[in-house]
Amino acid sequence: MPTITKISVQKNNPERYNIFLDGQYRFSVDEEVLARFQLLKGKEISSFELDHIMLQDDIRKGVNIAIQFLSFRMRSEKEIKDYLRKKEMDEAIIKEVIHKLYEQQYLNDLHFAISYVKTQVNTTRKGAKIIQLELQQKGINEAYIEEAMGYYDIDKQVEHALLLAEKYAKQHQKLSEKQLYQRIEQHLARKGYTFDVISRALKNLHVEKVEDEEWFALIRQAEKAHKRYQAFTGFLYEQKMKQSLYRKGFSLELIERYLREKEEQIEMGE
Repeated sequence: MPTITKISVQKNNPERYNIFLDGQYRFSVDEEVLARFQLLKGKEISSFELDHIMLQDDIRKGVNIAIQFLSFRMRSEKEIKDYLRKKEMDEAIIKEVIHKLYEQQYLNDLHFAISYVKTQVNTTRKGAKIIQLELQQKGINEAYIEEAMGYYDIDKQVEHALLLAEKYAKQHQKLSEKQLYQRIEQHLARKGYTFDVISRALKNLHVEKVEDEEWFALIRQAEKAHKRYQAFTGFLYEQKMKQSLYRKGFSLELIERYLREKEEQIEMGE
């Protein structure tokens, strides 16, 4: 059987050791593997022992890579598996690595899910449906997702939705009030909020829109509509304009006021 004739520390990694058998370099091992198998100069190693040592060293490498990956933030089991696959590790090795990470309490999908939800609630304005989808994509099972989402209560969701609604309203003051509320509802739905949360948020939303602002908003939209329908005249023109502006959310009172003033301008030759 081959005999260990030399053991040396690697220059670039002092936690790994080069093993020489019968005067020739054969493999390297992690410090933990070296100690576990009592690899010492003069020790004979059978081919079976060598295969077992190499297997355990591969597992140890995988564990070290995973722990390094975990050092930046908590990860789900699926994230660790995907990362190790990118490192082209064998599935059997990955399975053993995951088992050891659970043993050493580096992995816990429930704790990960709870931490993830709390972080998203404290640092973002995502709706519950978006966060749930992200957890599903990270491989968290439905029971853990349901428990973790309990840390994003309905009142907090409404609070976040209202903040987004207020911000959107400020940025889109040129819209009619009806159109603004429709756009906000669509915006919040895209952010992952449920219909119930959106309804509660909109009930608490106060859009202070003075009459002049609504009037000038109508004029801007009417000018665009006029360019589309200026080829029409009389009753047909009025109907086209009314339909267009009404769909934009303006009241019939304001629309008719605009059309009267427009007609007066034409009569006066302006």
